[in-house]
Amino acid sequence: MRIGIDLGGTKIAAVVLGDGGEVVWEARVSTPRGDYDGTLNQVAALVREGDRAAGRICTVGVGIPGAVSRATGLVKNANSTWLIGRSFGADLEGRLSREVRLANDANCLAISEATDGSGAGSAVVFGVILGTGVGGGLVVHGKLVEGANGICGEWGHNPLPWPEPSESPGELCYCGRRGCIETWVSGPGLAADYVRAGCGKAGEGLAAEEIARRADAGDGGAIAALNRWEARLARALVTLVNLLDPDVIVVGGGLSAIGRIYQGIPQLWGRWVFSDSVTTRIVPAKHGAASGVRGAAWLWPWRE
Repeated sequence: MRIGIDLGGTKIAAVVLGDGGEVVWEARVSTPRGDYDGTLNQVAALVREGDRAAGRICTVGVGIPGAVSRATGLVKNANSTWLIGRSFGADLEGRLSREVRLANDANCLAISEATDGSGAGSAVVFGVILGTGVGGGLVVHGKLVEGANGICGEWGHNPLPWPEPSESPGELCYCGRRGCIETWVSGPGLAADYVRAGCGKAGEGLAAEEIARRADAGDGGAIAALNRWEARLARALVTLVNLLDPDVIVVGGGLSAIGRIYQGIPQLWGRWVFSDSVTTRIVPAKHGAASGVRGAAWLWPWRE
């Protein structure tokens, strides 16, 4: 049996999967934000609880909001900043006395959906996370592609393509650059754009889901904000289609619930895709919010 851990910025999800992908046990707890040792201890406790529920010692896979440096073995690029510069994998192995496999949380989404989700049976699957951040993962013929630097799929930290004059140079990203795709199409990016347009108050903590709700209720400012967001998302996704030509783009994260994108994006992106037709599908993640934790479990594939 396989234990998967999805280490998020606010919540840690855990699951035990059987060989057929069935859920044997699951749990969800708060993340000890800013507390590295507390985070390690919480993850280790969940693994031990999963072992007890399974009645055996399980394999362990963990999805993290960052990547592991090929050069140092330390965590990098994590928006859960207390993990940066830490040997999280080795430290967790020390607590559990077994091998632990780590992957970026977006890679876990991609593995999950390529294995038994919306991308199952497709040769090239790109998994997209649209939420507090913007990430991605690539699976080709069932195998995760992590890249020479461990950053394959980090499309959110490329610049927004074909920017309008009002979109340049763009907002400052936490990575230190301006105009990153993440600053435009993430949940906070959508909310900030809504406020900049004079439709909300700075600091009121308006969520992207609330903007979508207001749009559904006929609010003109919210509708305009979603139109701008969808157009930016289409342009950003085109870079993936032109570069990778995937069979399917599977969307997870909180903003994947904005259903209009699955019809709207294919109507928009033909303007920029370098082809006379576009057969790439864009679909929501079959396993929804559980894709990340399931993908972490599938870091140990069936054959192992």
